Amino acid sequence: MKYNETLALRVAERLMHLQDVQEKEMFNGLIFMVNGKMCIGVSKNSMMVRLDPNSLENLSDKDGWQQMVIGNRPMKGYVSVSEDVLGRNDELDFWVNLALAFNPFAKASKKK
Repeated sequence: MKYNETLALRVAERLMHLQDVQEKEMFNGLIFMVNGKMCIGVSKNSMMVRLDPNSLENLSDKDGWQQMVIGNRPMKGYVSVSEDVLGRNDELDFWVNLALAFNPFAKASKKK
């Protein structure tokens, strides 16, 4: 299993009302692109959430997340949320809504 298919389905259900959503397999997981921008990703045991980098301090009371790090570099605006806390719908909705709220302000990748 490349990614948690059950979690991916739950995320997809929360995005189905949106016009421009694409699913792409990349980074050993499934990435949900919203309006041409990376928004949410699902891996084997976590969910990547792209959010406002200034909102991290507001998440201190939330369990099960950490800022993503690639190599030794923190990824500004990306957090990883453990699947352990995503079992409850209200928790999953919280993180999906954070990603969707930031999406209009997120920069799109440069087209190659």
